[in-house]
Amino acid sequence: MQIRFAASRPEGSHALVLPVAGLDRSGLESLGGSRAAVEAAARLQRFDGEAGGAAESFIDDNGTARRVVLVGIGSKGEESAEKLGGTAVARLLTSGETRAVIDLSGLGYSADAAGKVALAASLRGWRYDKYRTKLKDKQKPTLTELVIVGAADGAEARWTERYEPVLKGSSLTRELVTEPANIIYPESFVERCRKAMEGTGLEIEVLDQARMEELGMGALLGVSQGSVRKPQLLIMKWNGGAHGEAPVALIGKGVTFDTGGISIKPAAGMESMKWDMGGAGAVAGAMLSIAARKAKANVVGLCGLVENMPDGNAQRPGDVVTSMSGQTIEVINTDAEGRLVLGDVMTYAQRTFGPKRIVDLATLTGAMVISLGHEYAGVFSNDDGLANELIAAGTATGDKLWRMPIGEAYDQLINSPIADIKNVGPREGGSITAAQFLQRFVDDGVKWAHLDIAGVAWSEKASSTYDKGATGYGVRLLDAFVEATAEK
Repeated sequence: MQIRFAASRPEGSHALVLPVAGLDRSGLESLGGSRAAVEAAARLQRFDGEAGGAAESFIDDNGTARRVVLVGIGSKGEESAEKLGGTAVARLLTSGETRAVIDLSGLGYSADAAGKVALAASLRGWRYDKYRTKLKDKQKPTLTELVIVGAADGAEARWTERYEPVLKGSSLTRELVTEPANIIYPESFVERCRKAMEGTGLEIEVLDQARMEELGMGALLGVSQGSVRKPQLLIMKWNGGAHGEAPVALIGKGVTFDTGGISIKPAAGMESMKWDMGGAGAVAGAMLSIAARKAKANVVGLCGLVENMPDGNAQRPGDVVTSMSGQTIEVINTDAEGRLVLGDVMTYAQRTFGPKRIVDLATLTGAMVISLGHEYAGVFSNDDGLANELIAAGTATGDKLWRMPIGEAYDQLINSPIADIKNVGPREGGSITAAQFLQRFVDDGVKWAHLDIAGVAWSEKASSTYDKGATGYGVRLLDAFVEATAEK
């Protein structure tokens, strides 16, 4: 869908979207003689101007039948900018309309708020119909252009320079997460990223199985040994900050399909495990966004990419593996594989790039979904300042985070009787003991945060910025976090 900014409403056929702040109807004055009919239709639809609400009607506009959509923005002003853009597109995407106009005149929205209207509209309009060959006409998207009028000076530049890069990153993440596991596996994940990142200035390096064996990544390789798909470690470097300055490290769990291995998962719902690489998808999307907007920061993104399968060579419960850090791990449950992958990638990142701050993202535990449902991701950290910065970035972007505890009492639950550590603790506190496992791979003096995104990488309900399916969670959060904390 094309986004365009204009000084006035265009001529010809288009749907007209008018924002309405609560019970204030002053923005409807431009409808002239049709205003009363539109207000009456809104009342019949119980429209009260609440943020995200909408009402539709049709008017005769100088001989043209014009669809008018009122979208509520409540009383929160610019805070409702995203709901305005997303709600409008959700209403019109498959409506038969090919062009829509959102008129911001009189709202007083800043250039940034207008840019967020465009961003939310674009995010909500994202579709992936690649494999749907028999869609009925009424199911097919028709909206191809959105024109935003009445925006503040600088709004178009704000969109193209700040928010369109975020759209590119989010779209890549959603694509990777949506694709089935026979299409996206470690090697093809890398190639998809290479193609998307061409010309951005990102430096891409890939470690193959032989190189990881040389490095002693026994934890990661243990997970992949049951699959015919070879593991990959994707490294994306963006050098936009001061020369020699330590980068921020973003690390993603990339299990492109997770059967659970020998500790096999139940059959029902296993198809959803194609998105067990959501953390890696988010890191790849964030790196694309960061590079596309030429962020003035040094950032390195690392994605540990494996497939967890149960063949005759698969890792067994009870096996002991040696990680790159030298720590030995008793593998109690082969379905607790993501932490094994992340541990080795974290060690590699610290030894190679010397970051002072690490943020990892992973669809790590079902226990996280039990704790927080599908509204928040959990954040675990060894540093209050880092945790608060991530929470603030999440609040600003809608990728919400909730702080979870860690501590010595939990850490003791993953001591092994025969190795340095075991990969699972007891049933209770499962997300916390998973985080404790990861913390054992954090070097002294390094600030670290772990984001368990198991409940938010995929959604069975739509929101103002995504339809059912891949949410793109993490891209906007990481992008905003880098902007707020690492850019000069």
